[in-house]
Amino acid sequence: MASQSNKTSPKKPKLVRDSFTIPKTEFAAIDQLKTRAIALGSSVKKSELLRAGLMVLQGLNDAAYKAALAAVPTLKTGRPAVTDQPVDSKRAAKTATKPAAPVAAPAPATKAAVKKAVAKKPAPAAKTAPKTAAKRPVARRATPAGKAA
Repeated sequence: MASQSNKTSPKKPKLVRDSFTIPKTEFAAIDQLKTRAIALGSSVKKSELLRAGLMVLQGLNDAAYKAALAAVPTLKTGRPAVTDQPVDSKRAAKTATKPAAPVAAPAPATKAAVKKAVAKKPAPAAKTAPKTAAKRPVARRATPAGKAA
């Protein structure tokens, strides 16, 4: 019976996580749109705003869509250069005089190497008695008279 209810329920769409570069003015527009939505009585997330924008673009005819794309300036992809943060002068001097060393690609792991690494377990730590246990006197059981201990 439980399998029948699973067959009738719609599957959730798979979610994708991504990052992108956006100018500060357009990023600030997201906050303005969020504030506008709150003023209208509904809360909205950044991702919901972007998805709503996609729905609006999908609803445009070809001429309007082409005009909307032409209005968006092309950006250089990748992370922007860090210019807003103060630079530590000592760190800047080290990086300016020291050329970056080439990074070698790691060797691909073989099945044998992986098994060997998994099989290696760290040696168990030696158990030590607490220091207070050594100072305690050992209690001796009294033996009945006439019996040897």
